[in-house]
Amino acid sequence: MVCMVARTGRHLQRYNQEHRLVVGSIPYRYKNGKKGCSPEDHDHELEVLVISSKKSDAMMFPKGGWEVDESVEEAASRESLEEAGVLGNVECELGRWIFKSKSRELYHQGFMFPLLVTQQLDLWPEKAARRREWMSVDEAREACGQWWMKEALDILVHRLASSPLKQENQVQSM
Repeated sequence: MVCMVARTGRHLQRYNQEHRLVVGSIPYRYKNGKKGCSPEDHDHELEVLVISSKKSDAMMFPKGGWEVDESVEEAASRESLEEAGVLGNVECELGRWIFKSKSRELYHQGFMFPLLVTQQLDLWPEKAARRREWMSVDEAREACGQWWMKEALDILVHRLASSPLKQENQVQSM
């Protein structure tokens, strides 16, 4: 069963000495279920899900506070469900970034993970507050205004283009 209420408040949020810890994901899928494509074709086969901010039309990947009662991977999965309405497999961390909050004079440490989407829900906790849209990698890179999320997307694309499974699929198709 899926919880359909978003967590609110910051009383369970994790902080290190200087930064609020936030976790995000890059939800992705392959068109027509294909998992193998050449690096030149990745943009034609790979799609990523971006969402609108609650406060504006700015587009980004799902992210939010990492709470004390969950692992970092559980936080990435929860944020994907709450903000984008998708479930999937959280994969190996893409990296960590320090970035300044847009609304406050605070810095956050952000952790980003790929999330291979296995299910897209029609109803999700923040459906009324957000728009979601599947985009090509190039469209998402253009739409996303946060530099650190763009870097995470580039790392994901490079990782997927050089994965052993992809290379195996290419050899089999020859």
